[in-house]
Order: sequence, then C-alpha cells, then structure tokens
Amino acid sequence: HPLGYAIAQLHGVYILAQARDGLVLVDMHAAHERTVYERLKSALQVDRVASQPLLIPVTVAANTADVDLAETHFAVFGRLGVDLTRAGPTQLVVRALPALLSSAEPAALVRDLLAGLGEEGGAGGERILERTLGTMACHQAVRANRRLSVPEMNALLREMETTLRSDQCVHGRPTWSFLGMDDLDRLFLRGR
Repeated sequence: HPLGYAIAQLHGVYILAQARDGLVLVDMHAAHERTVYERLKSALQVDRVASQPLLIPVTVAANTADVDLAETHFAVFGRLGVDLTRAGPTQLVVRALPALLSSAEPAALVRDLLAGLGEEGGAGGERILERTLGTMACHQAVRANRRLSVPEMNALLREMETTLRSDQCVHGRPTWSFLGMDDLDRLFLRGR
C-alpha cells in the first residue's frame, strides 16, 4: 500500500503511517473531506445523492434574502439529497439530508450551504454544485481531536489510495506528505 500503515495519531489532527520507504503524514480532516467529496460527486453523476429522511424535521431561521435564495435553488438542494422547503418569510424546513451526511447538524449545514450560494452570486449550476458538495463534505469529515482507532486510520488510508485527487482537499490544501528514509537520515545527520 503506497500510503503505508497507520502507527499513531498526532495531536488528534495527523495520522502517522509507516510506508515501505519512509513516513507518511496525513491531515485526517483534509483527507477525509476529499474522500467524502468524491463519493458525493460520484453519486451525483449517477443521478442524485441518496437522501435519508429526518425523524423530526428541523426548522431553520434565516433572513428573507437567504430564504429567497434557497427557494431559487430548491432543485439543486434536491439533487444533493437535501429536502428543503420554505415555511414562511424567514424559515426553512429540512426534511431529509444526504445519507452520506447522516451525522451532520441540519441547521448548520443549511446555513453553510446558503452562505456558499450567496458567495457564488450568479455562478453557473456546475460551480454551485461543486461548491455545495465541498461544503457538505467538510461537514461530514472527521474533525480535529476525534480519536481514530488504528483500523479506522488504515481504512482512511486505503480509501485515499483509491480516491481521485486524494493528494488535495476540496479547498486545495495538501492532504498528505511523505518523508523518505533519505530525508529522515539527512534531518538527523545520519551517515555523515
């Protein structure tokens, strides 16, 4: 396996993995964000992202402009697995979320999606979809200080190895870095 095998988690943020010829450092949030993003994108290419109905619908308070913005993009939300309706001039109701985002907090997710849509202004549909998928992936990705077991860390490494563009998160930050044995030897002045 090119990304090696997990040996530890550092400060609840990084995964340390031993590879054949050195050490791999992984930003677990950035890496998981990319893998979730690609899974959502694949589901969207098939047709739409599968949704999971909420047991109890969640009401989200928003200003009139955001509610109007949401209403103009209800079809986009639907394709992304978010069942969102207007409940008044300053309220939206979330009835379902994407199944891949079952642990997301509905109100926070909708507010972030609306903020992203507002920043896109008159951007085209594909740009809006990409931005929205990125926001959704960020909400689902593991957060700092979440302790992962060694099997969970290795599962993330294996998923990264099969994910497109897994070397960068959705925002363009690197997800992992490699230090070869030669790099480590130079760092510690070995062999001099």
